[in-house]
Amino acid sequence: MTRLPGPGQFSASPALARLLRDTPREQLGVRYPGTQVGTIGPAALPAPNSLVIVVGHPVAELSGQRYARTVTTISTTVPSACAGACALGVGINSGGMTLILSVVAAALLFPVLIFIGGATRLSAARREQRFAAMRLVGATPRQVSAISTVESSVAAVVGVAVGFALFFAFRPLLAGIPFTGDPFFTGDLSLGLSETLAVALGVPLAAALAARIALRRVNVSPLGVTRRVTPRPPRAWRLLPLLAGVAELGYLAYFSDIGDSHRHSSNEQALVYLGGVFLIMIGLVVAGPWLTLLGSRIMARRAGRAATLIAGRRLGDNPKASFRAVSGLVLAVFVGTCALGIITTIVAYSGGTAGDPRTSVGTVIDDFGGHPDVERSAPVPVGRLNAIPGVAGVVTVHTLNVMASSAPSANVVSCAELARVPVLGRCASGADTALIQPVFVGGLVDKTSMADRVWPAADLPATELAGRPVESVVVGTDGSRAAVEQVRTVLEATYRMPFPPMTVGELKARNNSDLKGYQQLANVVILTSLPIAGCSLAISVAGGLAERRRPFGLLRLAGTPLAVLRRVLTLEAAVPLIITALVSAGAGLLAAQLFLRAQLNETVQAPSPAYYGLVVAGLLASLGVIGSTLPLLRRMTGPEAARNE
Repeated sequence: MTRLPGPGQFSASPALARLLRDTPREQLGVRYPGTQVGTIGPAALPAPNSLVIVVGHPVAELSGQRYARTVTTISTTVPSACAGACALGVGINSGGMTLILSVVAAALLFPVLIFIGGATRLSAARREQRFAAMRLVGATPRQVSAISTVESSVAAVVGVAVGFALFFAFRPLLAGIPFTGDPFFTGDLSLGLSETLAVALGVPLAAALAARIALRRVNVSPLGVTRRVTPRPPRAWRLLPLLAGVAELGYLAYFSDIGDSHRHSSNEQALVYLGGVFLIMIGLVVAGPWLTLLGSRIMARRAGRAATLIAGRRLGDNPKASFRAVSGLVLAVFVGTCALGIITTIVAYSGGTAGDPRTSVGTVIDDFGGHPDVERSAPVPVGRLNAIPGVAGVVTVHTLNVMASSAPSANVVSCAELARVPVLGRCASGADTALIQPVFVGGLVDKTSMADRVWPAADLPATELAGRPVESVVVGTDGSRAAVEQVRTVLEATYRMPFPPMTVGELKARNNSDLKGYQQLANVVILTSLPIAGCSLAISVAGGLAERRRPFGLLRLAGTPLAVLRRVLTLEAAVPLIITALVSAGAGLLAAQLFLRAQLNETVQAPSPAYYGLVVAGLLASLGVIGSTLPLLRRMTGPEAARNE
């Protein structure tokens, strides 16, 4: 803002300014009387769709409000440095967010690194033959290394340039995707000078280094590239790190008090939990080759076709190479599944389901329980609320200063009012007032939780309720936007609160907004990592085909149908992919269960159908990428290829 608005003026964000123009005044505009004198810029907004307004008031009016305080100092403590609650409840400690985003970034980058490594090995396998021939005709190791470095560096420079071009071309589209629940400003998706230089210089340097390392065998002996030795099979000891990680989380879940926040700090809890999770992640990567070997042996023993037998023997011959192509998938699916399992359970136990749609959007709640400075003795505008078209009834929840038998404390309502808003339950037969304990924070007001509740009668006549403080106001409407917004307008004008009156659906959305953002990130991890793993597998298939073009060509000359060889390649790629996805998903759910048992004493809830849809869609996309390599088989194993070999 270029200046602060004065009395009778306001500045609004672009989204709210449009909403004020497009919404009837009685539903929204009367809450902010005055003239708009400015627009809040992107630097002050978290997202392009943020609804933010700064309203100017006379000094005497603001200073007279009960929650007004004289500002003598301005805090310079940023939210990341807050030891407890931050001022005004705004901001969070960035340590937790950084940790979550770091794990997500690692889960996304690891499959990409595996993909790059596979592509490097594929190109190196073909270049080894060419460079070995150069060595045989007299080229020195330095000359071969120089040629390889130049080739790799030029390709990397071109790739970096294309990558930056695609980034800037698609950045406006990516900014509109709500990865964390809200879209981004285009300027938010930008790199600083140091990050840009790190990518522009680091990628070519890494490519040059990888090329030199890949040609070590050529430099040692030009004839050594043709030498192939079957590696030793992996042993069962590879399961030990995985079992150790599960054992640590199991101990925390069933034999320790780590979930007691009074005895263990949040940093201590995070440290021990992450230790177990990272140990499981390492264990999955270490145990992967042995699991692939186990799957290949089962497939070979139960083989009913030649293709299954050949694929099983091939996987058993080198399970490390077969697993290497999908090792990035292990961490991605594990992290995504573990996060989704924890988030789904927390949302379910905190009333995250919307319940009846009409109730969720049609029940407006103005709760004063957490704000003692609000003048709760102000008369409730029942008449004005009931006069709004679409309002079914108004329930005024009063504070009751007696002890209820069913709970440490309770509130009281009029049974006549409660009958008009049955979503809150009903009174006992013949009662005039009732003791009620509605829970609004978790969004539990829906037909599955309170509508059938019969509240006990209160020993207090309804005529004496008027003098008691108001704890909350609940208004039942038909769910129409006009009714809900007019109710909100009347309540806001009566009770000035830090947060406006909200519907049940809005309360749940606010309470679960962070969790939904993390859930979105987990979905992105799963949906992105599976196709990347498919690309890695495709490269692995192409590389294996290049290495075995002669035996495959001889099999074709011997009469083996091309369809059989295609099934061999498909099985070799699909078996590690499916085994890895199932094992990592199961490990993720197990880790989520042990964490929830240790921290919250809860049982993990099954992920939503959308999770299974994402996994299936990712697997199908990966298999589709693998299938795109099969046409190479005909060209690389024809009679002319065998003759050239």
